[in-house]
Amino acid sequence: MGKSSKDKRDAYYRLAKEQGWRARSAFKLLQLDEEFNLFEGVSRVVDLCAAPGSWSQVLSRVLIKGEKFGRAAWTDKQEMLRSTAFGAEHSSKETNAAATSDITKDTPTTPSPADPRRDVKIVSIDLQPMSPLDGIITLRADITAPSTIPLLLSALDPESYDPKSQSITASHPVDLILSDGAPDVTGLHDLDIYIQSQLLWAALNLALCVLKPGGKFVAKIFRGKDVDLMYAQLRIVFEKVTVAKPRSSRASSIEAFIVCEGFRVPEGFVPSMEDPVGAGRKIQGTKVQSTDKSQPSRSVRGDGITELELGSSEEEDDGDEKSKPRDVRWIAPFLACGDLQSYDADATYHLPADHVSLDPVQPPTAPPYKKALEMRRAAGGMYGKTKKQLPVR
Repeated sequence: MGKSSKDKRDAYYRLAKEQGWRARSAFKLLQLDEEFNLFEGVSRVVDLCAAPGSWSQVLSRVLIKGEKFGRAAWTDKQEMLRSTAFGAEHSSKETNAAATSDITKDTPTTPSPADPRRDVKIVSIDLQPMSPLDGIITLRADITAPSTIPLLLSALDPESYDPKSQSITASHPVDLILSDGAPDVTGLHDLDIYIQSQLLWAALNLALCVLKPGGKFVAKIFRGKDVDLMYAQLRIVFEKVTVAKPRSSRASSIEAFIVCEGFRVPEGFVPSMEDPVGAGRKIQGTKVQSTDKSQPSRSVRGDGITELELGSSEEEDDGDEKSKPRDVRWIAPFLACGDLQSYDADATYHLPADHVSLDPVQPPTAPPYKKALEMRRAAGGMYGKTKKQLPVR
């Protein structure tokens, strides 16, 4: 999190520092959880591209410490207020004043913190170093390298995994895999989208090795003109694929999050480190079902979301060529997450008169631009000695 004038007026930036989050991206995961209930029944999680650790911090506070945020915290607070009001009303009807005082004294006024869970296993991986968190196993590795898979399996099951076995499947699969990684953008959207898609395939390759059947996979994507092809490919290994845009994500950004639910391993598929998915290998046992409908077919899922699928039809080209089927396209549903009446991530809000700028909870440990800043300071700053002097004639 920087400290520019715009960032100081960003509501989610200020809330992240006030609430103790390492980065404003923590609100993105919290808003995704409100919409899709990602953490229900989850005890084993892998967080990819985790630095500086805001998503891992959310996992630690929600899954291990049992804290609640957003809508869940508001619901618990309202329930506590109703129970407190009911206890006060019930105690007022007692005839004995001493009994009345005892009842009100036993009524809790604040929710008691939940006991930390011991059965939670969370592994965070990033190429950059990350400061430690309670209950989080951190690995400094490259998710695009095949050597990362044995490291991940060893961290998940240090007692049962044997590195000499050359196995790349987890003995105890995980319930949820998160990936908030993105490359350093160049401004060339086509290039940025391509690099981001390769990062997504690397995260998916790890998921195919450690994710259990029925598990969930959440990753950041860059939306482009051909991104629907990626949605259709992900639907081969997941029952439900939804594109989500959290309220805390700026609308001016092309980023979104793909939420995949119901992991299903295709028949005949075997994970491989040398030949990962997306490298041109055809998955055996998978068939593309085509229809003869010329109109888009609609189907309603169990959660009420309507899916649109463009069927294929046989068309003849002047009778000279054989009939060719039209491509089957599946349109993924798009959802907005978070309270739409809350802060706008693109808007700037006036700071109060007594505003005090706070330092980030966790500054970057080794930012890529650190060396560039040191070189600029040594040269005298942006507008100092770095300015080339023109020769005097």
